[in-house]
Amino acid sequence: MAVSHDVLSHLSVPIGLTSASGAFLMAFPALFSIVNPLGAALIFAQVTDGRSRAECLALARTVAFYSAMLMIASIWMGGTILSFFGITINALRIAGGLVVAVRAWALLQAPETEEARKQAQASQGGLSAARSNGMELAFFPLTMPFTVGPGTIAVAIALSSEGSAGVSTVMFYGILSAAALAVACIIWVAYAYAEQLMGLLGTTGTRIVSRLVALILLSIGVQILISGVQGVVLSMAHNIVQLMH
Repeated sequence: MAVSHDVLSHLSVPIGLTSASGAFLMAFPALFSIVNPLGAALIFAQVTDGRSRAECLALARTVAFYSAMLMIASIWMGGTILSFFGITINALRIAGGLVVAVRAWALLQAPETEEARKQAQASQGGLSAARSNGMELAFFPLTMPFTVGPGTIAVAIALSSEGSAGVSTVMFYGILSAAALAVACIIWVAYAYAEQLMGLLGTTGTRIVSRLVALILLSIGVQILISGVQGVVLSMAHNIVQLMH
């Protein structure tokens, strides 16, 4: 049975996050793809149309800050939340992978539908245009759920649950936080220059970019799902081996 234990130990190494660089290279594209700041910036430009340049810049900076805080909080507190509700890491990986994969598939098939959904979230049925102070929109709805929605939070928690064999837990969470900050910086720049980006890409270019990031996101969702299924299978195999002793 020693051979069985060796095999299980070898297979239980986390998929994809085996080093510091691997953790960043997995986390950054996952968060970037599900946030899709380039596509969201075009809607941001439409929602903030008519507001002053200074107000748009302040709004972009505030939304980016709130987005970073939400992603980092999800990374650092995700494990505690799971423990409180008695949710296993593998269950979260499977659920998070499914959420990401389904969202990515929908975006891959019909990016214009996703654009319409996000625009409805951002405008809140026209309320955004009626409010005199644009900063009232910064957290809700422009940060949550328009920029950082439930899908992004699920991905952040799922990534934090992966673990890394190459670095300590604190350093691992720090690397994931750095990836979240990098995405937040891109949100800031993309929203600040949303009008220029709209002129550069246009509707067709945006949908092409959306389909490309959707394909990456779909692959990442499947990767997280595989990791969760692998964890469940290995846990069952470990229990069987123990019962045979």
